[in-house]
Amino acid sequence: MARSRLIRILAGATALALLLAWAGWALLGRVDQQRLDEPVGSLEATRAVVIAPGSSLQAVARMLAGEGLLEHPGSFIRQARREDLAGRIRAGEYQVEPGVTPRQMLDMFVAGRVQLHAVTVPEGWTFRQAFAAIEQHPAIVPTLADADEMRMLEAIDLAGKSPEGMLFPDTYLFPRGTADIEILAQARERLERELEAAWAERQDDLPLATPYQALILASIIEKETGVADERAMIAGVFANRLRLGMRLQTDPTVIYGLGQSFDGNLRRADLLRDTPYNTYTRAGLPPTPIALVGRDALRAAVKPADTEALYFVATGLGDGRHRFARSLAEHNDNVARYIAALRGAAREGAH
Repeated sequence: MARSRLIRILAGATALALLLAWAGWALLGRVDQQRLDEPVGSLEATRAVVIAPGSSLQAVARMLAGEGLLEHPGSFIRQARREDLAGRIRAGEYQVEPGVTPRQMLDMFVAGRVQLHAVTVPEGWTFRQAFAAIEQHPAIVPTLADADEMRMLEAIDLAGKSPEGMLFPDTYLFPRGTADIEILAQARERLERELEAAWAERQDDLPLATPYQALILASIIEKETGVADERAMIAGVFANRLRLGMRLQTDPTVIYGLGQSFDGNLRRADLLRDTPYNTYTRAGLPPTPIALVGRDALRAAVKPADTEALYFVATGLGDGRHRFARSLAEHNDNVARYIAALRGAAREGAH
């Protein structure tokens, strides 16, 4: 009888202890939740927080506390464990705004709402310029900076090919720590999709045999004009010349062929200096693109304007536009007007 009573007493004591423990844990949970819902008082301006790969929940809490962003790291840890979030915090760079609560920070880390950075590759740039911009971006990891050209091309699936024109110009968003090869691969794959889509819409009588030839022509169009409504006309001139076997005679290809020796002043002697890219001395398209091309230039290359024009020259008015001509005599008149406009602008500038 005494033994049975003792058992009941012990059972009651255990139940009471468990009840007290549960009540204490529940009370602590309410305190933790209250603390996690209080805005971080020390944060007066947006701050970047970086969670390193492989960081434990405790390491994140210590880092936040050290940054003055977490007053009660114990509450942060316990609440994350209660919700089974301890192993779900994602590495990356985060922007923490004034008024944020520890709860909101935890949710942000678990959701992986990292800060995205941007690198812009403009139309008309060369591959070398785009590569330099990507390598020098402070949020990108430059894994190819010291690689020779062969290894770099292999890394982006361009082994044995020219990289010129093989990236699509755009603004690319990425989290801090992204490798350069990832941005390059994304831009290359985007170019392939855009080129494929443009080639599928090409005109039936296009004097181009392959998508790559369309890319080459588009790069010349890209460098010849920045005026959107002129691209198709310039493409039409080049298409007409290709059909007739006339040389393209376009200055941007000559400049590209001169490479680093070009000093910004294109001379008559340069037009006579033969290189694989000199379309004054060689017929047909140059061997590779001469720049990165946007969607509009690609569309113009495969859908040139229906025109009889064979020539064009800048207006000389500073508007970026051109005058088009069907005959050499008409073109020479336009050239004379261009020279007169330049001289007039020079006289005005001298006063």
